[in-house]
Amino acid sequence: MKLWNRKKPHFPVLVFFFSLFLVFSILHNERSILQIQDHPDHAPRHHIPVTYVKPNRLTHQNHVTEVLDRFSTCNSTREYSGRKIAWTDNLTPEPLHGGRGESLESCDVFSGKWVYDNSSYPLYNESECPYMSDQLACHKHGRSDLDYQYWRWQPHNCNLKRWNVIDMWEKLRGKRLMFVGDSLNRGQWISMVCLLQSVIPKDKRSMSPNAALTIFRAEEYNATVEFLWAPLLVESNSDDPVNHRLEDRIIRPDSVLKHASIWENADILIFNSYLWWRQGPVKLLWSTEANSVCEELDGMGAMELAMGAWAEWASKVDPLKKRVFFVTMSPTHLWSREWKPGNEGNCYSEKSPIDLEGYWGSGSDLPTMNMVDNVLSKLNSKVSVLNITQLSEYRKDGHPSIYRKFWEALKPEQLSNPASYSDCIHWCLPGVPDVWNELVYHFL
Repeated sequence: MKLWNRKKPHFPVLVFFFSLFLVFSILHNERSILQIQDHPDHAPRHHIPVTYVKPNRLTHQNHVTEVLDRFSTCNSTREYSGRKIAWTDNLTPEPLHGGRGESLESCDVFSGKWVYDNSSYPLYNESECPYMSDQLACHKHGRSDLDYQYWRWQPHNCNLKRWNVIDMWEKLRGKRLMFVGDSLNRGQWISMVCLLQSVIPKDKRSMSPNAALTIFRAEEYNATVEFLWAPLLVESNSDDPVNHRLEDRIIRPDSVLKHASIWENADILIFNSYLWWRQGPVKLLWSTEANSVCEELDGMGAMELAMGAWAEWASKVDPLKKRVFFVTMSPTHLWSREWKPGNEGNCYSEKSPIDLEGYWGSGSDLPTMNMVDNVLSKLNSKVSVLNITQLSEYRKDGHPSIYRKFWEALKPEQLSNPASYSDCIHWCLPGVPDVWNELVYHFL
């Protein structure tokens, strides 16, 4: 009897643990599948050995790298080799004083709320800025509610330095201020030009024709405010400021040399990069690779490589001679259900900011933000961070929506459904980018 009692439990116990194992395995697999569906860029890959590449090399074994342009192609594409950018080896740790913008303040100027202020805003009139872009001129293109122009950013427990155009010009006297990045950074550049141009006589100011580098010049101050089209920071086949809509996006993940040869002569630099990395896989053509053999990587992984190549350049900057800013991601407002549960629209017809403090939508990719923050934190005093993401998240009302010039003819089905072609990415001017530039002024 004793012997039977000791042996009897064995079979049920085995069945119990085997069943528990099956349930755990099923739940784990379902969770993994859901994670991949929610974040396809983060799907697990086969283990790849990591090798480190020194970026921004002019030549390699007498091989001169061919410059990428919109006609460049990959002869073949293989799996990502696991190469990473090695850029921190020669970086000397520095104290944080004089570095990232938020560390300079007794309070966080990036944390606050939007206050309606129609007495001191807007800081300029859309119609009185001759350099306004039709992509951002919302009133000109039919937007009748102008409240988006009257919101002022109010940090908690402190104030932003009040905009003073003459003082800003004095800060720029004899200097080159250059914005480097994509169309969102171009919008910030246009905002800065509109903020500055009104006090410069017409015969003492000029704007160069639209090109990869576009320059606004003020003779009286011997100063320029410039924009360099470099949407991916590193060299790419999308570096043409007009013809960049291509089937495959190809980058040199280890080289900013093409763009840096232009931007390194500026005194104040304002960089951005984000949106273009959210448009599917990216082809990698390493500078050492012959015969146009490319690798392929997801957007976030490719951005991390590009940020490493850019950071290697930034790590050599003397902050006493050159001021470098990096603008964090500009959020989109593509899904109104995120701030208005049950609604299936987007930013179309929105007329006021989101008033829920701490709101985050899917237009801000937190994993990418963490990756960028990790890179920037290693640069210490080399780069000042303009953390515009959270404050811009609240401004679902600030996008052009349908009130802009569209460069392609709209289809009848689009016209019958305005939300379907609304621009919920860029920003109306005057508007949100003016505050980004107030932050630049605050930290200069």
